[in-house]
Amino acid sequence: GAAARRYEPTAQPNCRTRRGELHLKKSVGLLREKSKVTVTDCYSLMEKETHYAKAKWAKKLGVSTSGYYTWLQERDRRQKAQKSLEDRVISIFKEGEGTYGVDRICGILRRDGEPASYPVIKRIMCQEGLKSCHRRRRQRSLTDSRKARGDEYKNLTKDLVIDKPFQVLSSDISYIRTGEGFDYLCQIRDVFTNTVLASCQAENMKKELVLQTLKAAQDRWHLPADVIFHSDRGSQYTAEDVIKQVSDYGWKQSFSFIGMPGDNAWSESFFSVLKKEIVHWRFYPTRESARQAIFEYIEVFYNRRRVQKRLGYLSPINFLNTWQQQYQQCVA
Repeated sequence: GAAARRYEPTAQPNCRTRRGELHLKKSVGLLREKSKVTVTDCYSLMEKETHYAKAKWAKKLGVSTSGYYTWLQERDRRQKAQKSLEDRVISIFKEGEGTYGVDRICGILRRDGEPASYPVIKRIMCQEGLKSCHRRRRQRSLTDSRKARGDEYKNLTKDLVIDKPFQVLSSDISYIRTGEGFDYLCQIRDVFTNTVLASCQAENMKKELVLQTLKAAQDRWHLPADVIFHSDRGSQYTAEDVIKQVSDYGWKQSFSFIGMPGDNAWSESFFSVLKKEIVHWRFYPTRESARQAIFEYIEVFYNRRRVQKRLGYLSPINFLNTWQQQYQQCVA
């Protein structure tokens, strides 16, 4: 009798109730051990624990059930928005072919009317392993200006306000390393829109390379007279044939001051970008492979797709077209 009563099990429903109550009190007690309990902490506990109905948890924690469900909906909305932003950042990075950093991606998002926080975009890029091309030091110009010291080589761009396309053109020559040796790239770029008007490559950097590039720019764009054609004082640009061809187009020729390579920073900055984005991390086995890659970079990507901060996060061609449309509307 007494022994049997001592080992008689308690009714099952009462056992479940006591264990549940103990679990509820323990969970609330652990929550209160925190120095500062927030409403979000309570909602997180309610989501995690499933022993009781949400209404009972809410009453015990001193929060509202409706607030809990609103919190769930808002969290889901934020997670969807975050996923959408992550997908957008990845898409923009791919469109930029790995050349866009945090600043430019933020600029593109803001241009399109989307909110963009630098720390948030930086975190997403780190999280997704998105790294833009590394910056390199400025490229030294290959042309030699030491022999051109006459007063006739004037800088016509000093203190000049450049406010329209095809007002000032900038040109320079740089080298591309290939498996067959150096290849030389000459480019002419519009300073106002940053559009590369022409680019030519050759196995040497003689005046003929400049003449070829000048002709390509004029044949393609039919540039107006009074254009200022600016370069350094390299022998290729001070050659009589080059001076004559520039004059025949009705252009004015301008030269950097001696010892002032920054006067032609427009071209130097372009070569710096080009080499960072398509040269330094690639190997070109032949000159032809380098020429094909650079042609595609300039004509397909740089001029038409690569957005630039100075251009309002538009590509050079888009910026040029927008400017011309606005100009036509003003004069109409």
